[in-house]
Amino acid sequence: METEMVYELRRPKTLVPGKKYPALFVMHGIGSNEHNMLSLVNGLEDSFYIFSVRGHLSQGPGFAYFTIQGYGKPHREVFDEGINKLAGFIDYASANYPIDPEQVYLMGFSQGAIVSMTLALTLGNKIKGFIALSGYIPQFVKEEYKINLGKHLSVFISHGEYDQILPYEWGKENVDYFTKLGVPVTFKTYPEGHTVSEKNLQDFQAWILNDLQR
Repeated sequence: METEMVYELRRPKTLVPGKKYPALFVMHGIGSNEHNMLSLVNGLEDSFYIFSVRGHLSQGPGFAYFTIQGYGKPHREVFDEGINKLAGFIDYASANYPIDPEQVYLMGFSQGAIVSMTLALTLGNKIKGFIALSGYIPQFVKEEYKINLGKHLSVFISHGEYDQILPYEWGKENVDYFTKLGVPVTFKTYPEGHTVSEKNLQDFQAWILNDLQR
């Protein structure tokens, strides 16, 4: 099984033969790349296989997972393709690396948060949890995608109170949506714009390491 996706891999320094490890798939924002997210997950490679995945589309100086036709409105066909490619990459990584299938997490910022939430909504028990930093769920995902939640999904959502790109209210809508689906959500807000503060980083790293113990 091959993959066309470009990715950066971080793994535990000491690997035990025959042991399976938790996995964290990391997705960047629009116009960024797989390297820019690695500073957010420094230290987590002690516990996880980390796959930082590049978007398959060129976008300015960087890359993207989908294009947009308007404010908060992805191009549907391009979005569908991006989600399918990312889902396929998760299958690829799971088949080619010693990953524990019951401990697969997603994490993303902005566009990466959007695809992370969509994957978690559709891949069922393949996903144990996700970290969504400053994103939203496209309306067509809510209305037209087949929602298939895992039975024990864990959710960390954060948003800047002064986000000038994706409004803070959209972060609250994400929380409301998952809560109505019966999913417990950890929601953190920060007096920031469209960025990830040091406190946000500390909070989500603590959250995911704690969630691993469930």
